[in-house]
Amino acid sequence: MTPDRNNVTEKMTSVKAAWDKAPAGPKKDAAFKHYKAAETAQTANNHADAMKELDATTRALG
Repeated sequence: MTPDRNNVTEKMTSVKAAWDKAPAGPKKDAAFKHYKAAETAQTANNHADAMKELDATTRALG
């Protein structure tokens, strides 16, 4: 794995854990859309977009 992919993978793991712990509601729903977009970007090896979407996921949960 490349260093960028490792960073994305580690961040996805921590963001997913935060999402799992979040209470159900509109914030969690909005965060899920960003998380799915991050997964899609990671699959396409677009690490910059994946990180951007993970940041958006975190903001949506906040």
